[in-house]
Amino acid sequence: MYALGDAEPEIHPTAYVHPDAVVIGNVTLGPESTVWPTAVLRGDDGRIEIGARTSIQDGSIIHTTLREPTVIGDEVTVGHNVHIEASTIGDRALISSGSVVLNGSRVGEGCVVAAGAVVSPRAEIPPYRMALGIPARVREGYEVPADNWRGAVESYVDRGRRFREQLRKLEV
Repeated sequence: MYALGDAEPEIHPTAYVHPDAVVIGNVTLGPESTVWPTAVLRGDDGRIEIGARTSIQDGSIIHTTLREPTVIGDEVTVGHNVHIEASTIGDRALISSGSVVLNGSRVGEGCVVAAGAVVSPRAEIPPYRMALGIPARVREGYEVPADNWRGAVESYVDRGRRFREQLRKLEV
């Protein structure tokens, strides 16, 4: 973790940040949230706010701009190798592996952004809908089940506790 000028990350004591993740500047990480190896949260141009029980998985990049913060809600799963830039992600959303969510976009509560999808700048994905493709389009006639998020969130909260208690670096 790194301060940038006066901006220092604020990490809740129950959150877990893997030693190989990078957290810089104006970043807030909520209770029981996790940041996994090689993830980068760079709050240099503006604020990054991560809610409670949210997982930022391996290789993901979270950034912001001078004009727009990045706000990720509670109980969100951000999959492997995701890029989120100056966007708002609602509670209990799933941002699947390899997807991109660009400047000024809003992903509603309970949404699923499918693997590899690209959410265009300023796009709005309504709550409990699935967005897929390049550019991402809402899948018509489908609503994401209200409890879709539960298994992944619980898994990563438990995993964060385990890593906080048991991870140790081996000297070889």
